[in-house]
Amino acid sequence: MERSYKLSRLAEELEAEIVYKSKDFEEVTILTGDVHRPGLQLAGFYEHFEPRRVQLIGRMEAAYMEKLTQEERSEKWDALLKYKSPALIMCHGAEAKEDLISVAKVHDVTILQKNVHTTDIMWDVIRIVKRAVAPSITMHGVLVEVYGIGLLLTGESGIGKSEAAIELLKRGHRLIADDAVEIKAIDKNVIEGTAPELIRHYVELRGIGVVDVSQIFGVGAIKAAQNIHLVVDIVPWEDGAVYDRLGLDEETTNILGVDVPIVTIPVKPGRNLAVILEVAAMNQRQKLMGYNSAMELTKQINNNFEFDTE
Repeated sequence: MERSYKLSRLAEELEAEIVYKSKDFEEVTILTGDVHRPGLQLAGFYEHFEPRRVQLIGRMEAAYMEKLTQEERSEKWDALLKYKSPALIMCHGAEAKEDLISVAKVHDVTILQKNVHTTDIMWDVIRIVKRAVAPSITMHGVLVEVYGIGLLLTGESGIGKSEAAIELLKRGHRLIADDAVEIKAIDKNVIEGTAPELIRHYVELRGIGVVDVSQIFGVGAIKAAQNIHLVVDIVPWEDGAVYDRLGLDEETTNILGVDVPIVTIPVKPGRNLAVILEVAAMNQRQKLMGYNSAMELTKQINNNFEFDTE
């Protein structure tokens, strides 16, 4: 199912002036987070033009149009707006003059205006819309931020995910979501998790019930969204089972087309899961910075072995 974002919400979030509001303004949807500056189109080149994108007119495009006669400007605005893009945004001092407004009324295309740098508007539109239209799923699990690393805790119900999250909160870390995690693919290599609005900031503890983390631990213990850097699958300890002891073989799991590192942590009475998760987060942070403890240890062992055999 193709996701979309209302143009009316974008105008509100940008705090942009509505110069001309199309008749279907409340129904117009934006299907892509990409934006376009139609400089080549104003010069007459429409090959590969993507009309579904929001169009931005900056100071450079406006200066070019000012050098034309009113009749020429009207013709070029007509050629652009007949494609019925979601909206045309005038930026960085570019003003929507009467020739543009007249054509916008003919084709019924919304004209917005905001006097900030075109690049700033561009990034704002990309940031707002891409998050809204990004592919998404809801997963069972707990999402916490530990030392800046997003840990997605998975495992069967009752394994201790929420209890581990509470212990992490006591140690100064932050909760994003408990029980259900809404995940979006923000970029080809980035997934972001949030909590469903209805259960945001709440944690369920068996035997106690539901607790409001923001009320008990303070607002510093919660976070609205977090990129997911590592999936931690928590499983019951099984005697005789073989578990990874070095960490040389890095496994990944695919979420919305993004390969995310995953580790499996077996739990049994006496294991301090919160401390293990802290170490997992710090270890993943080192890997992101280019240092791999397991590889370094293997290298040292190999070097020592070569030295002893000489």
